[in-house]
Amino acid sequence: QVPFVESGGGLVQPGGSLRLSCAASGTNLRIYNMGWFRQAPGKEREFVAGISRTLGVTDYADSVKGRFTISRDGAKNTVSLQMNSLKPEDTALYYCNRNPPTSAWGQGTQVTVSS
Repeated sequence: QVPFVESGGGLVQPGGSLRLSCAASGTNLRIYNMGWFRQAPGKEREFVAGISRTLGVTDYADSVKGRFTISRDGAKNTVSLQMNSLKPEDTALYYCNRNPPTSAWGQGTQVTVSS
């Protein structure tokens, strides 16, 4: 199982932006379909965005389409999530994982959108 490490979260005002990053030491993330997921307090974990391993085809939850962008950096072996026009309802713990996800969840990175 691959221990994913997420970073880049923080506190941001509504309308602001954050960029999350996902890494996995010793593992080439390019061989996997990857995704970002989130879990808000009292809610189940949900899919946010995905990117395929070959052509880089992306997919997004309806709630984030047009605001979030998932991408890969092959040189850095990372998967990123650019989040723009953030809303209070985007507040959650964000995780990266393979897509579909395995049971090897990292600790996540907290995103809080509040004025």
